[in-house]
Amino acid sequence: MDLAAFKVKAQTQSVQNKKFLSSFKKRNPREVDDLFHAAHEEVFSEIDCLTCANCCKTTSPIFYQSDIERVAKALRMKPGDFIQKYLRIDEDKDYVLQSSPCPFLDDDNRCRVYQDRPKACREYPHTDRKKMVQIMDLTHKNTLVCPAVLEMVERIRQRAE
Repeated sequence: MDLAAFKVKAQTQSVQNKKFLSSFKKRNPREVDDLFHAAHEEVFSEIDCLTCANCCKTTSPIFYQSDIERVAKALRMKPGDFIQKYLRIDEDKDYVLQSSPCPFLDDDNRCRVYQDRPKACREYPHTDRKKMVQIMDLTHKNTLVCPAVLEMVERIRQRAE
């Protein structure tokens, strides 16, 4: 995965993608879900996240209390020690990682806490959820992080033209 080329492409198409995705906010929610779910299945049958892991290299999930307890237990740590070592509170008052890339990302792009990863990681990139119309702004942001999401949006846009 050429992340430098992806970044250029994502930035180049950002305004167009934002406008396109905003138009979905007024469409039938079920229709939007169907489009995204089909594209999600198609793209993830072709793309292997382990060739990229850009999400783990550049962003942080929100850690809810249940995530903190689960990951801390997997690492054989007390939740308080886990928070102190790995997390900070962001401007929205959420726990997020202190730094990126994620400290649990190995050199081979595998997650050391995969079975116990936070809910936000489990659900990323959110393109297979219900009521996609509610997260078009997030989906646009994810086109700048995830090559698979950029590809999904490109395919949906091409089919709509």
